[in-house]
Amino acid sequence: MIPAVPKSSAPAAGRVLAALPLAALLAYGLAFAAAALGRSLPAYDDHPGQLARLWHVVTLGPAPWAWNPGWWTGYPELQFYPPAFAYAGALLHALSFGTVTVPRAYVATVWLAYLAPGVTTLLALARVQRSAWLALPGAFVALALSLWPALTSGVEGGVHVGMAPARLAWAMLPLVLAALLPWSEGTSGFPARAVVVLTAAIVLTHPAHLPGVLVLILLAAVARPPRGRRIALAVGWLALAALITAFWTLPLLARLAETRALAWGELSLASVQDTFVRHPFAAILAALSLAAFARLRQIPSRGARLVAVFPWAMAVVVLVDAMVLERAGLRWLPADRVMDAFWLGLVMAAGLGWSGVQQAPDDSAGLPRLRDVLIGLAGVVLFALVSIRGETLTLWPRASQWPTYEATAHGLRLPELWRTLETAPPGRVLFVRSGVPLVYGGDWWRPHTHVTALTPRESGRAIVNGTFTHPSPIAALVYRGDAGRGAITGLVERLDGQSLFGRPLESLDAATLNDHARRLRVSAIVALEDDLPRLPALVDNATFRTRRAEPPFVVWLGPPAVLPDRSTAAHSRVLVDGAPGEWTSAGLAYYPLWRATAAGRTLETRRGALGDLEVRGPRSGEVELNYAPGAPEIIGLVLAAAGIVLWILAPRYFTAAAPASEHS
Repeated sequence: MIPAVPKSSAPAAGRVLAALPLAALLAYGLAFAAAALGRSLPAYDDHPGQLARLWHVVTLGPAPWAWNPGWWTGYPELQFYPPAFAYAGALLHALSFGTVTVPRAYVATVWLAYLAPGVTTLLALARVQRSAWLALPGAFVALALSLWPALTSGVEGGVHVGMAPARLAWAMLPLVLAALLPWSEGTSGFPARAVVVLTAAIVLTHPAHLPGVLVLILLAAVARPPRGRRIALAVGWLALAALITAFWTLPLLARLAETRALAWGELSLASVQDTFVRHPFAAILAALSLAAFARLRQIPSRGARLVAVFPWAMAVVVLVDAMVLERAGLRWLPADRVMDAFWLGLVMAAGLGWSGVQQAPDDSAGLPRLRDVLIGLAGVVLFALVSIRGETLTLWPRASQWPTYEATAHGLRLPELWRTLETAPPGRVLFVRSGVPLVYGGDWWRPHTHVTALTPRESGRAIVNGTFTHPSPIAALVYRGDAGRGAITGLVERLDGQSLFGRPLESLDAATLNDHARRLRVSAIVALEDDLPRLPALVDNATFRTRRAEPPFVVWLGPPAVLPDRSTAAHSRVLVDGAPGEWTSAGLAYYPLWRATAAGRTLETRRGALGDLEVRGPRSGEVELNYAPGAPEIIGLVLAAAGIVLWILAPRYFTAAAPASEHS
């Protein structure tokens, strides 16, 4: 029994006991993060590429369309990848006046992404159940859930593999739920400020979770009459959120032809069944969620009903996405990513099911009920024990599975590789692989790192390949042999050591390799020693004659390649060699924001067959290339600024003008 305390001290004791679940959750989470990440830069899988995007913001500025020359013959990196995670790290670096270095800022944002789902789920469920103790089991599962590879925002995908932006956006969904609860209950008006900010933040961090936001808002809107008016009100505020994100979303939609959808996963009934077979604990979550849903009519709280219905409403959305939208070729929100919101909804609904859809008495100052404490502690212990042998929950990190950048760079002798590339003939570096395996074996999914993505930063040399699966047309050329509009449907790791430019390495001939290298302005090619038996194209290659061993890498050096000379971030010069009126490659990727001039005359530009920028030039000579935002970019900025002003002013106006019925 909880010992009796004097009535005068009961409120203080109650607050202390009510805070214990959050304190325990944070203590466990901080201990895990310290053991897994510490203060060291992680190098596993996608982390180096995410760090490169943070460097992109710090060095090239926050404009989403800013041109990054380091990867894939150039690309507006953050126009086609949600920028908010990189913005957060850059903001931390800037606010500290550089005291927090860029790598340290990245580590801090990964810590935040790891801890956030547990904390936000605890907050949301505690508001639903009026007890942090009853909310604790669901929050613990949200913090530790991995469910790999079905869940990309879990500990494995979002922290270990490096998809931290997806996990951070995932963690915002419970905050949307918590903000909507009073509106769904009819005790407050629409939470415009919170919902607008959270929706915009989720879109800019990882838009695959936007359907989850829309479902939560719709469920809250229809929780009570007048439903039509409430839906219309929510749609209006969502339009304001869309305005705020327009600086990124409007150019994104206008320039979709310049990117390739990354639909590299496919959701099917077989894959869902496999998930439940591999992760029996997922079946337990589903059973508990169904238990809550079965008691829907007995749940007095509309907020609790919202939680119980949410995962099954998301299941319908995922099904429509997978069976209708993707089959129609609309792959920009892959169903396997949208399903992350279903899993989080399942966790929250399972928390209700575990507690028997219990609500604590509405006495926040009193002592928590012993029953609530026991239910919460029993749930945490039981869930941990049930999943201790599987990979459904990541309960504690193994140091060997969380390699640091320092140890990885030393083990792979990366400084030696980068020194070799620094002295190579001018031109780009072509990597045969996207990454480097960290253990011996032949499985494509074995532990690996895409640390070569940092080559431009560490050696000053632009690269082609050497990074994770990427949406640029030039990446599509390297992966499948063409830069066409179709989605990139396969993971690049499956191609490592197997194929290049859409051809098996064994059948890639020297002429084809050299032709691609010439068009991409490549002067050095890097492979692994393991690739040598499968690379006949580089045996006695007349163009790439010099071979240097930098174990585990092998480098072939060819003739220098002329790259555009960048005098500023927005201005370059390039020498072209062609007859008047001929189309000539400018040596970088096509993008409609490039303008070419020669002797003060504007030249025609187009996308080449390989996705490169071609110029219809005068006689051979120097061409000036200028890069500047176009109408979609400028209009997007204006709309975003207008949206922010409206967000500041509108809630106050509408709250004052709304009739009393809108708040009931």
